[in-house]
Amino acid sequence: MDTYQLDVVVTRGPMTESRHRVHAAVWQASAGLVGTARDPFLQCPWRSCAKPFQVMPFLETGGFDELVWGDDELALACASHGGEPEHVEVASRMLQAIGLEEGDLACGPHEPLSRRGARLVRESGLPPTRLHNNCSGKHAAMLARAHLSGWPTHAYEREGHPVQAAVLESVAAWTGVPSDKITRGVDGCGVVVFGLPLAHMARAWAMFGAAASRGDEHPSRIARAIRTRPLLFAGTDRFDSIVVEETGGNVIPKIGAEGVHSVAILDRGVGFAVKAEDGASRAQHVGVLRLLQLLGVLPETLPARLADYLRPRVKNTRGEVVGEVRPIDA
Repeated sequence: MDTYQLDVVVTRGPMTESRHRVHAAVWQASAGLVGTARDPFLQCPWRSCAKPFQVMPFLETGGFDELVWGDDELALACASHGGEPEHVEVASRMLQAIGLEEGDLACGPHEPLSRRGARLVRESGLPPTRLHNNCSGKHAAMLARAHLSGWPTHAYEREGHPVQAAVLESVAAWTGVPSDKITRGVDGCGVVVFGLPLAHMARAWAMFGAAASRGDEHPSRIARAIRTRPLLFAGTDRFDSIVVEETGGNVIPKIGAEGVHSVAILDRGVGFAVKAEDGASRAQHVGVLRLLQLLGVLPETLPARLADYLRPRVKNTRGEVVGEVRPIDA
């Protein structure tokens, strides 16, 4: 069992100003739990890291094929996107295909998560819509599942609806946690969220990566959609898109809110999950990149776009660099 130090510090000049405790579990599909940082069985909400497994039941029933949906729609269904025009266009198209509209989405509107998306909305002079919600693709796919199955589209996001029951069984199968042992709550976008130990999140992503590499139909379709459409999967300045692009699609990361992240390393059948204990996103990106370095997947000297995420600079109100966020061991 390998152990890792992933804690993150924030400096100001020569002083350490803040510390973030980072937990992680590393799982190999053929060997089980192989690496840890702090508590690998820390339980927390999986948040948006679950999206590929939330869309899996709809893919397995043939719904995507029936609607003639392709990689664009699949990448967006797995995305925490930046609310850019490309994302809004695909989400709108998905709703039109099933005769529904923006108002049928249970997620609320919020400002786009990407700088480009936010700027374009501001320049338009219009408020953001539910289509700009980073989860609109997931919601559109859930609505489509309800529509094609003849289930009510109302309350599709709530526990007890057949859509969510199918998703729960998918999450249980991939994580190895019985469905009655999975804690449930409500995610930021309104759908059911799942509470799990980090080790079982890592298991799901390891099994997903191994299945995709073997060419298993549905995991490989999801992996192909993400690898070939990194912009739709996140956005122009979004961490997950950059990691996919810089690794040639061999590493698929999935961000979740409140400091949780899950990652599949396809050619190794390895998955891991990282959680910044205090929920700080500035620590989760550092933790993910440092663990990829320690696993030998990324080099010590990172490409410029990733280096900015490993050691982001702290600036004052005059724009001067006064410190940095970095791994505690760097």
